[in-house]
Amino acid sequence: MSGNSSELACVYAALALHDDGVEITAEKISSMLSAAGVTVEPYWPSLFAKLCVGKDLGAMISSIGAAPSAGAAAAPVAAAAGGGAAPVAAAAKAAEPEEEEEEAGDFGLFD
Repeated sequence: MSGNSSELACVYAALALHDDGVEITAEKISSMLSAAGVTVEPYWPSLFAKLCVGKDLGAMISSIGAAPSAGAAAAPVAAAAGGGAAPVAAAAKAAEPEEEEEEAGDFGLFD
């Protein structure tokens, strides 16, 4: 199995173990992969088991869509760096979409 496929298989096994409320260990990841008929290099299960130790996977999973966009994160960083209100206002103005001028043909989607 290629590296990306092995990684993905271990991710799915770790997520399934987490979903069942079972401790994520290299042995359990390996047993899930062998039960599914998936062969990976021997280091992948131990790598993912070590990665998951001490992590709140539930919080990580639920915060996937909660990351701020790059533009929203840039304004507070500029202000915290001593940039003042002017860079924040300039960033906010730059983030506003410009209105498109209508073409001479006035073709619309539903015209």
